[in-house]
Formats: sequence, C-alpha cells, structure tokens
Amino acid sequence: MDPIIARKTWRTVEPLHTMIYFAPDAFDAYGELGVTDWRAGYFGSRSAALGVVAPEVVIATFFNFHPALVRRSLAVVWEATTPEAMLDARTSAADRALRRLLGDDGVTSSEMAAVAELTRRAADAACDHVVGRPLFAAHAALPWPDEPHLVAWHAQTLLREFRGDGHIAALVSHGVGPLEALILHAATGEVNDDALRSSRAWPEHDWNAAVERLRSHGLLAPGPSIAFTDAGREERDRIEHATDVTALAAYENLGEEACEQLRAIARPFSRRIVEGGALAGTPLNAPGQ
Repeated sequence: MDPIIARKTWRTVEPLHTMIYFAPDAFDAYGELGVTDWRAGYFGSRSAALGVVAPEVVIATFFNFHPALVRRSLAVVWEATTPEAMLDARTSAADRALRRLLGDDGVTSSEMAAVAELTRRAADAACDHVVGRPLFAAHAALPWPDEPHLVAWHAQTLLREFRGDGHIAALVSHGVGPLEALILHAATGEVNDDALRSSRAWPEHDWNAAVERLRSHGLLAPGPSIAFTDAGREERDRIEHATDVTALAAYENLGEEACEQLRAIARPFSRRIVEGGALAGTPLNAPGQ
C-alpha cells in the first residue's frame, strides 16, 4: 500500500476524534469534576489512560508542550479528580458532542455503523503493534464502547495516538525537538505560528531562538515570516513520509478499496463537524503534532 493512503484515511476521519478537544460539552463535563481550567482538562483527559503518572511521562508522550505547562496542569487536574472519572467524562462528552453535531439520525445511521466497523478493524490491527507506542498502548487497553458513533470515536482516538506515537519517533530520529517540530508545522501555513506557540506556552525568546536554529540549518528562509526553504520542505516531507510508513500497519489490514470506502462514508460526517465550527479554537491537538 502507498503510505500516503494512511495519511489520507486518518485525516479524513480525524474530525470525529479531534472535536473532543474543542467541544464545550467536554469543558462542561470536566468542570463538573472540578477541572475548570481548559488546559488542565486537555492534559487530564488525554493522559488519563496512562493513570496518574509523573509529569515527565506526559511531557515525553505529548512531546511539544512547555514542561512547566504540563506540570502545572496535571497538578490541577489530579488534585480535583481521578483518571477514571476523567475517562468517563470524556466518553460522555463525546457522546453528547457527536449527537449535537451530527444529530440522532447521524449517529444511528447505517453509514455511522459502517464507519465504526471499518475504523475498528483498522484500530484492532494497530493493536498488534503496540511496542514503542506508549500513549497508543494506554488507550488501546481501555474498554470499547458499545454504540457505533462511540466505537468510531474511540477507534479514531486509537488511530490518532497510533499515528502520533509514530510521528514522535520520526521526529526524534530526524533530530527534531519539540519546539522545532512546532515551527516546522507552522512553516506549512496550516496553523498560525502565534497560536501554536501560545497554546503550548513557549516563551517568545525560546521560540525565536529555535527559529534561528532552523534558519542556521538552512530549513527556514530568512525574513520576518516563518517559511520553508526547499531543504526545509524536503525535510518536512521526509518526516511525514516516515510517519505515514509507521501508520501503515493499521490501514494495510483494510486494503486500499476499504480505505477509499471509509473516506467516502466518513467524509460527510467530518464535513458537518468542521463546517459546524466544532474545530474552531485553540489548536492544542493539531494534526501532525
């Protein structure tokens, strides 16, 4: 299978998962547990599958956040509640958000059942490759929900963390650190650089120093904006290709025809989520890390 199919299939279905990082339903659910800071809610809900671990584990597995932000946020969340309560709140919020965004007719449709079946097949295949993927492995150990829209959401959560762990491996193998990864992402033009820096709490002087390092390595063009040189774009492409290769195990199990079918069936759901403004806000969990 061409590795780009792994990226295309993941990206098409991804809004079904990503909406949980933006949905007011999630913030309300965490707030009921006493977690009213949205950053704490993000770190607590996404890391809850790991249990209460040292902040360094989350710093390592989330990769691109300023360590002080992670430590501060986790201290807040685990003083207020437990991982089990956060996981339950997250799943309940996903249920409410998807019903609100897609309607009861959407979540109970035959198309959603098909998305659930195909994404679960891909996620089950990924579960045969947990070694070296700590955040994915933690989520893969969680029980599966029953309803099709939650099966699809959980499956895509697994596939997102499967790809994310592989992406971090690719970044590390290419000598790219957390700040450099963010800046290279900003250079694609997909996400505003100020939003990436501020949402991950990096001081401006650290960010600027990393920009200059990348410029000195010939990966960014000179000037006031963050833009690739040809060498920088090629390096980014190599990292994304390596990420696609590490994600193939999940999608090869489906095959090209089923991947195309999944994209076709899931695309209207993803479009409704995006066009409904459900992904507007701070891009904490932006694709590609």
